[in-house]
Amino acid sequence: MPQTRSTLMIVMALTLALLLFSFFTSRGDLGSFGTTILSGLFLGMLYFLVAAGLSIIFGLMDILNFAQGAYFMTGAYITFALFHLPAFQGVDANLRFPSAVAAATAVGALLGLLLERGLLRPLYARPIFQLVLTFGVAIIFGEALKAIWGTAAFSWSPINSFGIHQSGFEIFGRQFGTYRLFVIAVGLVLIVLIGLLLQRTRTGIIIRAGVEDSEMVQALGINVRAVFTMVFTLGCAVAAFGGAIAAPFLGANLGMGNAFLLPAIAVVVLGGLGSYMGTAIGSLLVGLAVAVVAKFSTEFLNQTVWSSITPMLLLILILLLRPSGLFGKESR
Repeated sequence: MPQTRSTLMIVMALTLALLLFSFFTSRGDLGSFGTTILSGLFLGMLYFLVAAGLSIIFGLMDILNFAQGAYFMTGAYITFALFHLPAFQGVDANLRFPSAVAAATAVGALLGLLLERGLLRPLYARPIFQLVLTFGVAIIFGEALKAIWGTAAFSWSPINSFGIHQSGFEIFGRQFGTYRLFVIAVGLVLIVLIGLLLQRTRTGIIIRAGVEDSEMVQALGINVRAVFTMVFTLGCAVAAFGGAIAAPFLGANLGMGNAFLLPAIAVVVLGGLGSYMGTAIGSLLVGLAVAVVAKFSTEFLNQTVWSSITPMLLLILILLLRPSGLFGKESR
């Protein structure tokens, strides 16, 4: 309990510092300040959708899935392609988009199932092989997407798009897209739902018990391998879902997998390896930091490189204060 209290104080201190820094660098412009904070929350939720699967998979299976970013990218491509498929243009866009998201999530789950059952299961006792394998799978995904859709990046046009993507609202004289709020709301709902799954359901109890002692769970007659498969499939499906809902804002391109994988790994490590709470809080913290630094470096330093290395800089700072991560268990 004392450690949790001190950790929360560190999180609040860092969050307050970022908010104050953003406010002062906005020169009192509340519209600019609000835009930065909204961008930070938006980024944080996208990081969470990649990092949540990483954290859950690592927490139960001790597998650091380097293909997680590729699932995010695949979800974006499938959603973009299905939404803009000529054969579906006669369908209402407000139905076409959720259908495309559902299909992309289902494909992500299926590919995750095939990866765990067909390739990873024989390598549970070989962690180095797992890293190499998932890294290779990420490369294969990228080449497959390149073969199907080419190398050109796709941008989602607001013309003929669905309603929430076209709508906006105004605060402090600045125009904000409603879709950003939608993504933030979806991320918050998923944080709660996954948390309830892990803490309040029988499945969650089995998952947490499997983390502590998989042999004991197996002795109780529970198929731990099936639980492993379910968790891995869920993690990949969440990543594909993240890419799907990010597509209307980010489009689809071959670099987006790595662009979100590295910050997601930083989130998982700084949050505490295997800690779901740490992943959720770390995602928001990293997203806010990236948005604040991006605005400052662009306007005052005329550079953009600082925002890309912000997750790693924040990771270093957190590990100096808490070597095991924000909510990680101290080694003894």
